[in-house]
Amino acid sequence: MRSRRARVTPADVGMPPGLRRRTPGLRREEVAQLSGVGVTWYTWLEQGRPINASPQVLDAVARTLRLDGPEREHLYQLAEVAYAPGRQADTIEVGPEIQGIIDALDPHPAVVYNTRYDVLATNAAYLDLFNVPALTESGIRNVLWGLFTVAEEDCPVVHRTQELPIMVATLRGAYGRHTGEPAWESLVERLSAASPYFAELWRSGDVAPPGPRVKTFRHWATEREIRMTSVSLSINGLPECRIVAYTPADEESAEQVAALRRRRQG
Repeated sequence: MRSRRARVTPADVGMPPGLRRRTPGLRREEVAQLSGVGVTWYTWLEQGRPINASPQVLDAVARTLRLDGPEREHLYQLAEVAYAPGRQADTIEVGPEIQGIIDALDPHPAVVYNTRYDVLATNAAYLDLFNVPALTESGIRNVLWGLFTVAEEDCPVVHRTQELPIMVATLRGAYGRHTGEPAWESLVERLSAASPYFAELWRSGDVAPPGPRVKTFRHWATEREIRMTSVSLSINGLPECRIVAYTPADEESAEQVAALRRRRQG
């Protein structure tokens, strides 16, 4: 693993080279950060110590180190984890514990995204807020697909020209760790073909990390603006996945969220 870490440069993963870099390739702490694991855990993995490693975590490390198929299989063997040759590393299942957490947040909307903005799990309140036909009817569980392919007047995000560029910059910030991966390249290609606006934003090359924001939504059932504060929370054991929870930013917005819930419950 040290040799594979040495062959991946900071530029390969979209990181600045930094000054006085003595380590060829990435440092351990950089691999850990990019893989969504602790530095101590990764150090012990590299040193061959006995640790518990899930397939999802190993896949994240393998992506960061740009391991090919045989190298990925060898990593599994070193970690003493069963390897499934046909396994799709992009397929992540959210367990009942995480689903229970986001369900308990209702009436506040909550969702589990990966770094591609694939929708892995939601609670009912999230579906109330993001009632986007392009998202629900297309069968593509990706919020970017819904927001960029729906007609502008039907988009639930009010300040579209402010919010969508930030989402694309966040997507590109994660893209550097997945360059060449079929699922990522396919998403970018299809979105660019479906939305000239997405293609324009993607060409800009802007990058940004996820972070808390106040976002304004409009729902067709209320025709009022709903201002929500979004907060991203990392999930142990699910690298590159996060819970995004939305809370009303003011009393009027809280009333609108409550109205959507009453409408759903009949």
